[in-house]
Amino acid sequence: MAGGRAEGSGPAGAGRGGGGGAVPVTVAHVIQKPMPLEVRGIGTVEPSSNVAIHAQITGELTSVQFTEGDDVKEGQVLFTLDRRPLEAALKQSEANLERDLAQAANATAQARRYEDLADRGIATREQMDTSNATAIALQATVGADRAAVENARVQLQYATIASPISGRTGALMVHPGNLIRANDTAALVLINQLSPTNVSFSIPEAELPDLKRYLAMGPITIEAQPPNDETRPSEGHLTFVDNAVDQTTGTIKVKGSFPNTDHRLWPGQYVNVVVTLTTDRSAVVMPLAALQAGPQGSYVFVIKPDQTADLRPVTVARQTASEVLIKEGVSPGDTVVTDGQLRLVPGSRVSIKTESGRAGS
Repeated sequence: MAGGRAEGSGPAGAGRGGGGGAVPVTVAHVIQKPMPLEVRGIGTVEPSSNVAIHAQITGELTSVQFTEGDDVKEGQVLFTLDRRPLEAALKQSEANLERDLAQAANATAQARRYEDLADRGIATREQMDTSNATAIALQATVGADRAAVENARVQLQYATIASPISGRTGALMVHPGNLIRANDTAALVLINQLSPTNVSFSIPEAELPDLKRYLAMGPITIEAQPPNDETRPSEGHLTFVDNAVDQTTGTIKVKGSFPNTDHRLWPGQYVNVVVTLTTDRSAVVMPLAALQAGPQGSYVFVIKPDQTADLRPVTVARQTASEVLIKEGVSPGDTVVTDGQLRLVPGSRVSIKTESGRAGS
């Protein structure tokens, strides 16, 4: 305990490298380089469009014209249902239309004759009115028949189910021979559009002002990379900012669109997201390990030409995972201590560690 008291009661420099021995330290240089202003997060890949395919009529499934997991094009035929009952219904509707057209034409001719006879006083006004009403009623019947024919044609079209979008099919839920009912709860197949695709993620509420400011200046670039994927991140751009902050989490939902032509991003996948708001072309940068915190704020130890340490207060602009951008306090070319600060006081002599670990003056 006596030794501990003697160390604490001595001069400040004696206990922390201020004596005769040089303090071994590791150093790095302050540099100037472009540095992006980034917001990082974890996102979820979402298809830009997804469709659940349902049948609009009831009938027997006669064919499936794709293999589950296939990429399909918009308009490509996926399923066909039994067309025979629908074709018969269409023929019946067309026959009804032809019959009623003939009856309407005859009724119209009769109405004209009764009008002529009524003008000559041979037919009564009541007979003329009756013939006119019959002609008008048959014309209305013809209109209903035309609608029935059109409806039968539409029903026949429903027997062929085509893809409304281009995308990747999922698991096939039915097979030929099954009876398909109109608007069943279960979909026949799900189609996800993979190219382009979206990535949805949340950013802290505090980042929202910067996001809105830079978004007003132009497009904002987004990078997305699946975990454990060492290749170049996929690039997209910001397309959506939610209209409210989630008060439970203090975050706001945003979304980016990615071309995804290589189908690297897959729906439901978690990805690491980096939003680049802007780039500072002449940022003053040093390693994060050099930054120290004290009662008066942030500071670093700068090595002077005479190999002594100088404590320098600094103003931090922002920091990344490994680097810190300095607004004031150091300049490009300065040498800062990244390891060994605990033994330093202003004026301490230092010896810089070489790569092999030995100290050199």
